[in-house]
Amino acid sequence: MFACPIPAPDPHRIRLAHGGGGELTGRLIEEIFLPAFGTGSHPLHDSSVVSLPQGNIAVTTDSFVIHPLEFSGGDIGSLAVHGTVNDLAMSGARPLYLTAGFILEEGLDTAILSRIARSMGQAARQAGITIIAGDTKVVEKGKGDGIYINTSGIGIIEHSQTIAPTAIREGDTILVSGDIGRHGITIMSARAGIDLQTDLQSDSSNLWPSVETLLQNGIAIHCLRDITRGGLSMTLNELAETSGTTILLDETSIPVCDAVRSACDLLGLDILQTACEGRYIAIVPEKQAQQTLLALQRHNPAAAKIGTVIPLGTAPLLIDGLLGVRRILSKPYGEQLPRIC
Repeated sequence: MFACPIPAPDPHRIRLAHGGGGELTGRLIEEIFLPAFGTGSHPLHDSSVVSLPQGNIAVTTDSFVIHPLEFSGGDIGSLAVHGTVNDLAMSGARPLYLTAGFILEEGLDTAILSRIARSMGQAARQAGITIIAGDTKVVEKGKGDGIYINTSGIGIIEHSQTIAPTAIREGDTILVSGDIGRHGITIMSARAGIDLQTDLQSDSSNLWPSVETLLQNGIAIHCLRDITRGGLSMTLNELAETSGTTILLDETSIPVCDAVRSACDLLGLDILQTACEGRYIAIVPEKQAQQTLLALQRHNPAAAKIGTVIPLGTAPLLIDGLLGVRRILSKPYGEQLPRIC
């Protein structure tokens, strides 16, 4: 009597058993995550014990569901690190520790997972942040879109400033740390298979070194905010509403590279609603605006002064346009480009 052999599972694909906590989970940790992240002095246990320096801490959590998983200038792994580090930096916190939870889809090629893990580990080391805890779950094929990553971050605040929207004052100057829109357009072109015939890459990057420079230069920072979903328009509307002021922008001073401007014109996208993942807004006293600009330009020459805070007027956010007409800049109703982070 003949029997059909059970097909051997593909060793290079994620299986549901990889999330079951057994031998395959152990292999995933030992063969992919530990080589990428390392453990430092932390033993493999249900939790990590860490020492925190004296001072206040900042804590953040985020989830990353971007499509495609890999794109020009980054991938979901490096993006998860940058996004977490940047949220800490916006409170003026030096990033210290990060946790990472992975939700993997059955059938995912382990070569892709390995590349993303290595990229994530490299981004963490470059940012000076240690990945101290993690978790892995696997969902059925068709229910996870490859990889989702959830992170939490801890940073230490080593200064006495209160960096928050409530510190914004009339007369403050608005600065942006670099040209806007690169991330959103890079993701859009990759997702749609559009060849922009440029070397445009995502602006995904670690913002802490730039923020640290402002702190070291004695800038009295009133507020910082990274520009992500909803772009510049959403970011500044939120800040103006929270602070009870109006922000007035000068459209001619907002830095946009030619490739992004052309792509927005071609695709019918609003540059001011296009996402970034490595740019932020700094709001400082007008008397320190030039000093702040010079500090920002040490990290990105495209940094610019783009507006000012004025008394509460007809709307939270106004803009003097290219033709000299002042108009209201409203919040985006939805997302131009969903799942960009």
